[in-house]
Amino acid sequence: MIRLQKYLLLVVALGSYCLSCSSEPEKRSTVATTNRRADYIRQIPGSNDSIPFKEAQRGEVLIAYSDCHTCHTRDKRAKGPAFTDIAERYPVNRNHIEYLAHRIINGGYGAWGRPVMSPHPNLSREDAELMVKYILSLKADGALLVP
Repeated sequence: MIRLQKYLLLVVALGSYCLSCSSEPEKRSTVATTNRRADYIRQIPGSNDSIPFKEAQRGEVLIAYSDCHTCHTRDKRAKGPAFTDIAERYPVNRNHIEYLAHRIINGGYGAWGRPVMSPHPNLSREDAELMVKYILSLKADGALLVP
């Protein structure tokens, strides 16, 4: 008899759990995804300087010949953040360009969650800054490039 009561209690508990799982979780998961996206980017406030077009172009070439595309793509998150997400997060100014160049050369962890940025110690500071300028030139407004 006690065994039957335990069994019925288990069935009732599972049944009430299943009933609580209606079509509602789809809405919750959409909200959770939206919040995760906002947390993922965590935009840093600040003003934007302009980026010389030729420097951004040189940075694009350097990225094309590097191993960046192993972990990054232009528009979609892969192992690391998309270049457009990086551009959305950081304002374009000397401090952030230097900071991101430092992260490229020395590597890092934690800025975008769990992915680890591999170090690139053989990359010059100038080349790393050109790469950063290209990445930051991908901001949504696109008005940062100057001739």
